[in-house]
Amino acid sequence: MAGLADGQVRLVADDGAVAVLLLSLLFAAADFEVVDGVPPPRVAPSGLLETLPALVRERALAWERHVREVETGLSEEGAGQTAVMRPEYDPARRTLAQREEAKAAELSAAGAATSAVTVRRMRARYRRQGVWGLVDGRAKRPYRAYGQADERVVAALDEVLEAGRERSDGTLTRLRVYTERLLEQRHGPGAVALPSVSVFNRLVRTLAEERGMQGSARQRRWRAARPAVPFQSLSVMVPGEVVMVDSTLLDAFVVLDDGVVERPELTIALDVATRSICAASLRPRGTRSVDAAELLAQMMVPAPMRPGWPETLAMQHSVIPYERLLSVDTRLAGAAARPVIVPQTVVVDQGRVFVSSSFVAACASVGISVQPTPPGTPAAKGQVERTFSSINTLFVQHVAGYTGAHVGARGRGARGEAVWTLGQLSELFQEWVICGWQVREHAGLRHPMMPARALSPNEMWAALIGVCGYVPVPLGREDYIELMPVKRQKINDYGIRIDYRTYDHAALNPYRGRRSAAADGLWEIHYDPHDAGRIWVRLPRVGQEPEYVWQDVPWIHQSLVAGPFTDFAWQHVRQVVAGRADRAGREHDLALALRDLLERTAAGHGSRREKTVAARARAGQDRGPVPGFLCGPKADPVPGRDVGAEDGPGPVAVADGADDGPAPSEQAAGVVQVYDPVEESLRW
Repeated sequence: MAGLADGQVRLVADDGAVAVLLLSLLFAAADFEVVDGVPPPRVAPSGLLETLPALVRERALAWERHVREVETGLSEEGAGQTAVMRPEYDPARRTLAQREEAKAAELSAAGAATSAVTVRRMRARYRRQGVWGLVDGRAKRPYRAYGQADERVVAALDEVLEAGRERSDGTLTRLRVYTERLLEQRHGPGAVALPSVSVFNRLVRTLAEERGMQGSARQRRWRAARPAVPFQSLSVMVPGEVVMVDSTLLDAFVVLDDGVVERPELTIALDVATRSICAASLRPRGTRSVDAAELLAQMMVPAPMRPGWPETLAMQHSVIPYERLLSVDTRLAGAAARPVIVPQTVVVDQGRVFVSSSFVAACASVGISVQPTPPGTPAAKGQVERTFSSINTLFVQHVAGYTGAHVGARGRGARGEAVWTLGQLSELFQEWVICGWQVREHAGLRHPMMPARALSPNEMWAALIGVCGYVPVPLGREDYIELMPVKRQKINDYGIRIDYRTYDHAALNPYRGRRSAAADGLWEIHYDPHDAGRIWVRLPRVGQEPEYVWQDVPWIHQSLVAGPFTDFAWQHVRQVVAGRADRAGREHDLALALRDLLERTAAGHGSRREKTVAARARAGQDRGPVPGFLCGPKADPVPGRDVGAEDGPGPVAVADGADDGPAPSEQAAGVVQVYDPVEESLRW
């Protein structure tokens, strides 16, 4: 340093180079240090002092008062008041060494034998570390949760516990045997001795608590599936930015047709930003990809008010800005107070339903990206998993036929308590979502301007919609068909055969035996597993807009089966009559067997398995209001078994816009018409 003036310092290097720096920059440098200077005073680590026992902390504070009196002559009682100084500690009369000897004599007279060297050493420690330097060193030793246990034993036991995280529960004796065996493999027989049984058991409990290995095998697997630290929680502030879809068996029994009692499967779509249950589907066990695809349609369509619901559940009576949204989307007139959210990203697990090509294609058709979670990581979609737990505690446990969370929590005769059918329980759940979930304050919903108040899903949606905006997405009959599973097959002379069911219509005449415009030459076919009585075929229209049309093609034996049936029921019948007839007559036998099955179960006859199949078939027809006004009318089947060439290339049955939706008289009873897709398409 060659000079210092006006807040600047002039530095000269060994080679003669000169540099001028601001003092503030010099002092702020990380490697700046005062050589051979007095160390600056340090603030006492009060947080560490609070962790010490009270007796140790009071002794350190007492030594601080003694050291200050030796150095300044003022005791703690005289600080900040009239200067009262005892003569033996007056710096003007006594030297520092004399004051140290006086303090040592005072402490020794009080019963604590102390020498002047000890007082001098405590002064030096106080100048270096403050009060923390006056603490007894034995109290500052790091705490060892494992006591005096050998580190090799701790390491071996830790490895054994990690290896058994995914295994079934065992006893402490098994852990001791496995640990002893591992120590012999690592260090040789008898090289490392295990502690006593009581000490080993305490060590096991300590390690298990630290590693999160306590509880059942299911709880250990859940903890092991958590993401590796450090991890960040998902932050979403746009409705529909992330929507989680998942299924679970409901902890309640329902009564299907013919008295069959079983647990249904609940599939929900949860919006992470608002915690809104955007859509829900309650089906018999065995959710299909079409059920997951229907959730997409439910989310983007306003929920209708059901018959019997109180008027307070309507959107116009909620906190949602109804008048403003109604001016944008007229479909909200008479809708229930459930948000209409268009998802951008759908997070699913590795279930076959959600990673199927039909569900992924359905999401892609409406511009939704699908994000599967890693296998065995429920924490990756923890919001929807926690929602299922809340549904059980807030709704399901009040349902007749509640089963409890596991078999050990199930009461006596839970099956006999079931009184609700699948359709009735679905209606109750849809009503509870609006009046129980959407208006309930959620601890995870906090607005940045009001962090101290928890908001309900409807309040959060109303707050975010004013920032993000609302754009309605109309869905028509064609959109609903696009959400169905897809097959690619030929159109043969006899029509289209899917799983031994033949579908035919006169509109297929010009395309029998012909290749499609696709590269594989096959025709695109969409089908509904819950309604196997018809399929949809994408047929071209030359020189017209749009360039294709969806043609309804019925099953040729639909007249033999008056009752509804599903693909699940058809598969059961196939197993019953497998190998009983040749291929030509097998389909007719299957149709007769299906009719016989439904008739016997309707009359109360048949085995329990047959009753379950028929009950699921009828329960699968409860599709709710959304598919009812999106499917359109069913096509008329072709009379007779075969369609010959003499019928001629009849005109393709093109569904014009005026015939897309069902007439009011054709709508099923109890289905609420939310909007007319024909009028909607004309407006847009």
